[in-house]
Amino acid sequence: MRSSVRFMGFFTSCILVALMSFSGCGGGAPAAPSTTLSGNTSVTLLATSTANDQLSQFDIGLNSVTLTGDSGNTVKLFTTLPVAEFIHVNGTLEPLQTVSVPQGIYTSATVSVGSSSFVCNGFDASNKLLYSSDFSDQQVPSSAVTVNLPSPITITGTAMGLSLDLLVSQSTSWGTCDPNSNASSPFSITPTFNLTPVDISAQPTNSANGRVLGLHGLVTSVDASGTGFSVTAADGPCWQVTTSANTVYQGITDFSQLAAGMPVDMDGVLQADGSLLVTRVAVYDKNTASLSVSSGPLLYVVASQPTLSTMSTEEQGYLPAAIGSTAYSFGHAIFQTSGQLTSVPNLPFPTSFTAANMVAGQNVFLTTHALTMQGGPTYTPASTITLLPQTINGTVSAMGSSGSFTTYTITLAPYDLFPALAVQPGQTTLLTNPSQVVVYVDNNTQMLNTQPIAVGNVTRFYGLVFNDSGTLRMDCAQINDGVK
Repeated sequence: MRSSVRFMGFFTSCILVALMSFSGCGGGAPAAPSTTLSGNTSVTLLATSTANDQLSQFDIGLNSVTLTGDSGNTVKLFTTLPVAEFIHVNGTLEPLQTVSVPQGIYTSATVSVGSSSFVCNGFDASNKLLYSSDFSDQQVPSSAVTVNLPSPITITGTAMGLSLDLLVSQSTSWGTCDPNSNASSPFSITPTFNLTPVDISAQPTNSANGRVLGLHGLVTSVDASGTGFSVTAADGPCWQVTTSANTVYQGITDFSQLAAGMPVDMDGVLQADGSLLVTRVAVYDKNTASLSVSSGPLLYVVASQPTLSTMSTEEQGYLPAAIGSTAYSFGHAIFQTSGQLTSVPNLPFPTSFTAANMVAGQNVFLTTHALTMQGGPTYTPASTITLLPQTINGTVSAMGSSGSFTTYTITLAPYDLFPALAVQPGQTTLLTNPSQVVVYVDNNTQMLNTQPIAVGNVTRFYGLVFNDSGTLRMDCAQINDGVK
């Protein structure tokens, strides 16, 4: 095993690597409903994670996921090799693959893991440099992987989901991300998962029962029928997608404008055959020529020139993937805000995301049509920059109300990107209190927490984070239990 520390001053070049991926959208055909444990069930494996804000990326190569029944029979849920990134699904779901599984009671599971790595970011005040510490293990031994089944899993019915939840805090250990310390300090990658059933027989309404939010990928084909298309994600999954009369289109007028190569941001509900019925399809850049896309947190915004750097957790398209930070110029970029949350127009504060008020720590989707990665002074030109929802984990320090919204003031840990990166000199916008976020909750917010929201409790919030004249404010779509 080895670890490395990359210092990424704004003029540092990028190291390019190829993404591991797998192709195909295969899945087993659903079986007919049955009251006995016979026949097969269409089972969709769903990736999710439970994490605080210490890590900005956690890639795990999943060689296989195997269920063992009470009679000793085994079934593999993977027939191909994906590399799953788990931080971007903190509290949300991403379908990985659908297979046909013999009905029965399964009492244990194993996960075989290959190459895995995790990344944390921060700012080295002594050298005034942004840094990224990357810890990687080329082969995680089977003895280091734990799969917990809170109770035996009964595979039955026409279709169901299985949630593969990476418990991030239990899956890693390291000395420090501080580059002033020894870069070869001990670390470990010990993937620890909870595997639980997800009932998708009823209409899914949230991330606990099969509703997916903010899936990103490139359209690979569009059906001539005018109702379906396929999408391939950056980390490998391929999704078959269907639309309905109720599907909302953003950035395009209707289905007829979809084309192969377009980047999409989708919400939808999982279907029995593993496909997705999408409720929202957003296209942030309709130009597919030499298109490259990436999503992840902003790391730095230069005040003296229209340039920024990002940490890309998901990348696709013309240019190869980059490790660490990537520099872009944004002088001619179009700034947008995700339309996933419908309550944005009703918020009691200005909800703008522009070149003048973006700050390090916000989650963005960026597109470019550059033919090569460019260094200074021009840098790679960004075409569009879109504010995306993100998950924050913090301690509730105050509770209140504002109009029709309940408000929670959240104190972030020092390692969170907002406070960790706000101390960088030369930024466009400085936050008044980067360790604090005011969260706005209304009747549309999905309350998936089992622990009460109270002053002193740690809670996770998922939504859009805006910079309101130096104050961070979130329009919250979902609440989950926090992680210490």
